[in-house]
Amino acid sequence: MTALPITTDRTKFLRLALAADAAVTGVNGLAYLAFAGPVAALLGPDAALLRGIGAFLLAYGAAVAVIATRRDISRTGTRAVIALNVAWTLGSVAAVVTGALGLTTIGAVWAVAQALVVAVFAELQLTGLRKSR
Repeated sequence: MTALPITTDRTKFLRLALAADAAVTGVNGLAYLAFAGPVAALLGPDAALLRGIGAFLLAYGAAVAVIATRRDISRTGTRAVIALNVAWTLGSVAAVVTGALGLTTIGAVWAVAQALVVAVFAELQLTGLRKSR
């Protein structure tokens, strides 16, 4: 299956939703990398795990930025971003519910807050994808 590019002005909303996601994700990733020790003490997970998450978020944010800045926004790439955002949201909630990461109370609140933000990005991107047809 080949990706059909989106090339109309109707992509502005989608492009903005992807760019905002990339920026927030990248900043979050940088914070986890740069301040893993203090953030681990506040949120609960091991600093090494936070560094790994930070590296992933930084790379993911960069990939989303690439999709957002292409002349033709890939529908397939956008769907992948939406799917990964949904997976992140569900994984965050599961981590809180199961206690798998040893989150502190602040960590659990942060995980739920992040899940909500990521879910909103997924919804905005889905809306943008629909509007771009």
